[in-house]
Amino acid sequence: MKADSDPIPWLRTLRLIRWPVVTIAALIIGWLVIQSALQIGKETALEAVDRAAGAIEQLGAGFTSTTITETFTAAIPRLGTEGMLLEVAQLEATEIFERRDEKRALYDLVPLGVTVSEIRVPVTYRYHLRLEDRWTLDVKDGICLVHAPAIRPTQPPAIHTAGMEKRIENSWLRFDETQVMEELEQSLTLRLSARAGSPQRIDLVRETCRVRVADFVRSWLLAEGQWGQGRILAVDVLFADEDARDLESPLPPKG
Repeated sequence: MKADSDPIPWLRTLRLIRWPVVTIAALIIGWLVIQSALQIGKETALEAVDRAAGAIEQLGAGFTSTTITETFTAAIPRLGTEGMLLEVAQLEATEIFERRDEKRALYDLVPLGVTVSEIRVPVTYRYHLRLEDRWTLDVKDGICLVHAPAIRPTQPPAIHTAGMEKRIENSWLRFDETQVMEELEQSLTLRLSARAGSPQRIDLVRETCRVRVADFVRSWLLAEGQWGQGRILAVDVLFADEDARDLESPLPPKG
C-alpha cells in the first residue's frame, strides 16, 4: 500500500493561514495599546485642565466683586497709619489776607480814615482719607474700581510764621494799627482752615489723591498675590463726591 506523503489536510490549512493570523493579531494588539495610551493621555489632559481651573478658581476666590471689599476691610487695621488716616496729598501755597477797617466819629459824621492791613504767609495743606469710613472695591475685566471716602483736609493747616510778611496802611487820624494787625493774625487759623476744605483747594489735589489711593490699593493687591498678568491689571479710584462719568481711564501698573 502506498503511503500518502501529504500532511493531514487541516494541518496544511493551518500552515497556510498562520502568518496572516499572527499579523492580524499583532495589529489588534497594537490598536488596543494605542487606544489605551490615548485614553490615559486624554484623562491626564483633562485632569491637568481641571487642576488648572481649580487653581485659577482658588486664586480668585477671595477677590470676586462680592468678597474683595470684605477682604480689604478686614486688612485695614494692619494697613492703617496712625489714627487710621491715609494721608494722600500735600499742597504748598502762599496765602494773602487783607483787612480794611474804617472808623468814623460823631455819629459817623466825621471820617477818621481807613486802616488796611495785609498778611502774606506760606502754608502747607495736608489731605487724608479715613480708613474707617466706607470703602467698596469692585473687580471686573481685570480692573479694580475703588469707591473711596471723601477727601478731607487735615486741620489745622501748617502756618510757616518764619516766612510771614505784614503790611499796613494807616490814616494819620488812626492810632490802632497794631490792634488791627493782631486781630488779622488771630483770624488766620480759622480762615486757613476754611480754605483748606474749600472745593477749589480739594480740586487742586484731587488727582494726586487718586494716584495715592491707587498706589495704596495696588500695594495691598501685590501683598495678596493678586496683581499681575491673569489677575488685576489696573486700579481706578472714585471718591465719594464724584460720579463714574468723572473718570477718564484706569491707572495702569507701574513700570
